[in-house]
Amino acid sequence: MDIRCRKTTCKYNDRFTCKAKDINVTNDVICSTFEKDESKENVQDITKHFFEQKPEFAPQRDSKTLDIKCKANCLFNHNGKCVSNGITLNAIKEKPYCVSFLKK
Repeated sequence: MDIRCRKTTCKYNDRFTCKAKDINVTNDVICSTFEKDESKENVQDITKHFFEQKPEFAPQRDSKTLDIKCKANCLFNHNGKCVSNGITLNAIKEKPYCVSFLKK
């Protein structure tokens, strides 16, 4: 499973890959696992500029080592578990939003 996170200020973000033990997506499609790391305040989200500068990504994670819980009314929510091939969390305002969300 490809898990990408553009919320660069999260303590679990390692080069745009989530390193948390689990991810919890709320019913309003926000990652509640997010924890702000003040030391990452100046890290730039260069994924916005793919054609200008190539981002360095950490290796993908095996979905067997990560529990993704979901409460959203999403096509990929199967009994509270995410069954998507991959998820991407975006850096919209202060909260990381799951942009892989597809409403049922």
